[in-house]
Amino acid sequence: MEVFPNTILSPMDGVTDAPFRRLCRVLSGNRMGLLVSEFVPTDGDAVFCLDGHKQLKFFPEERPFGVQIFGRFPDKMAVAAQKIAEALRPDFIEVNAGCPAPKVAGKGSGSGLLRDLPRLQEILHEVRGTLDSCSVNLPLTLKCRIGWDSDSINVMETLRIAEGEGVEMLTVHGRTRLQGYNGLADWDWIGKVVAAAKIPVIGNGDVNSVEVARERIETYGVAGVSIGRGAMHNPWIFGQIADAWEGKPAHEITAVEALDVFPLYYKFKLEDGSTELGALGRLKQLAARLCKGFCLDGSDDAAMQVRQALLTAQTAGEFFDRLQTLREGVARDMHYDPGRLVNLNGAKETELRFGDQFLGR
Repeated sequence: MEVFPNTILSPMDGVTDAPFRRLCRVLSGNRMGLLVSEFVPTDGDAVFCLDGHKQLKFFPEERPFGVQIFGRFPDKMAVAAQKIAEALRPDFIEVNAGCPAPKVAGKGSGSGLLRDLPRLQEILHEVRGTLDSCSVNLPLTLKCRIGWDSDSINVMETLRIAEGEGVEMLTVHGRTRLQGYNGLADWDWIGKVVAAAKIPVIGNGDVNSVEVARERIETYGVAGVSIGRGAMHNPWIFGQIADAWEGKPAHEITAVEALDVFPLYYKFKLEDGSTELGALGRLKQLAARLCKGFCLDGSDDAAMQVRQALLTAQTAGEFFDRLQTLREGVARDMHYDPGRLVNLNGAKETELRFGDQFLGR
């Protein structure tokens, strides 16, 4: 399968649903590389049921498209993979061993699997075996972090297990679970994985521009880059990378053009069945990130004005009234500069309470 550009929109729970993916696709001229679903839980159901998981919705134009699953029970992961593969026929199935959220990692799935590599190996073995026996034989991929914390970096062992169990591509987020999204991703570790790997390795962490994407690919030898929070700040980034790879001149996005994504995103959310209030919440989620790239004569004051005006709107009608006022006023003199988005990071979690993640199999 040939993929262009060599990018992935990182799955982010509560963000990268079909409307957000659609927004990024439109802004990129349908040049998105690979797309992956929001992660799909497998532990909660007594019997995995496709109808109970809205994350599974995708459209033919999103291909190549993969479904990412997470859980701690190998048999449940395998059953989910089989049902998804046979009913929906995505282009690949991905196992999540990277999510740092306490409600996920604290129960032994996501990045919690990095503390129990035998369990991760068993999951990969069962899922691979199930996919091999399906009527449609799909590739299996894995996403992981470099380890649980700085004292237990085990990504090289994770690579060995993945290759031994038939994983065909590995995406590595260059942070530990304990880091969360704090600090910078350790791309030196990603480079070590690439040097040792027999399968394609995708690098993930802090890719927020064409220049960074190019530098990471050229310096560390990754087959491509996975972009998460960078896409929330700059949903044009996939098209910008595609333009660069095609040798096209960079397109400068105006502040007014940036504001025009909101009615488009709102339309996509409503068409997907969202309520007006739910869609407004997503507009604000995007505004909080996107508006950080706005500036006027090098000052952040105007950007804060735009951000506050949008985030304090109480209804969709009020949001769009304010948006129109901004488009006709201050935004006409503003610039949108994704290069200002140097800090995408969140807070470090120093503690994680464990549940019953190691009880029973």
